Amino acid sequence: MRTSEPRDPRRSRGSVASGAGSSPGTTAAPASGASRWWAWLGLTVVAAVVVAAVLRALTGPVYLIPSGSMEPTLQPGDRVRVDAAAAGGQGLHHGDVVVFDGAGSLAPYRSAGSLERGLEDVARWWGVGAAEDVFVKRVLALPGDRLECCAPDGRLLREGEPLDEPYLGRPVTADEPAAAGTWSFEVPDGRMVVLGDHRAASRDSRALLGAPGGGLIPLERVEGRAAEIVWPLSRRGTVDAPSGDTP
Repeated sequence: MRTSEPRDPRRSRGSVASGAGSSPGTTAAPASGASRWWAWLGLTVVAAVVVAAVLRALTGPVYLIPSGSMEPTLQPGDRVRVDAAAAGGQGLHHGDVVVFDGAGSLAPYRSAGSLERGLEDVARWWGVGAAEDVFVKRVLALPGDRLECCAPDGRLLREGEPLDEPYLGRPVTADEPAAAGTWSFEVPDGRMVVLGDHRAASRDSRALLGAPGGGLIPLERVEGRAAEIVWPLSRRGTVDAPSGDTP
């Protein structure tokens, strides 16, 4: 008669210890909690993307104002709806506020495939960031215009006529002119002259006087016209070109 093999006490204790110290409930709980957290995060991201996409579909492209160069009209942190019907300079008028690509004029060229540019473009698409080479300024001169600074009373002259610029938010006098210095632009076909409303804090066409291109921005670089402030709600309203800008 065969006798049974003696049991290894170590194996027996190990089996018991393993079973006693590891229950399905205690090992599954952390994994389940982590899964729920990732699921919640994923749903939050998806919801944010959907909401942003719906808002963009309803309002059109949105541009984040990154600086004070257009104060008091536009303030840092404002988000403006961009009317893409004006892309390429279509239908622009004196006094319009435009969003344009300043690469090669107000900013150096950058590789379109660079990671930095790609991240900026994504942030700008969602209206949560601004690209370094995209600007918002006011159109002061269009093809065929001559714009110069300044009349004896401190106002800019376009075609020899002084301009009223109420959007500057300050009085214009001989002692405090609309812009500093003495300069003039003659605008050829396909170009425009743009200035910021906060003249002392704006990098605009004046910064390129004497440089190749002379501060004349190609109309084809216009991405659209700033039509409306959509955020914050306390500042919501249209961005109008005042009638006083046209002589």
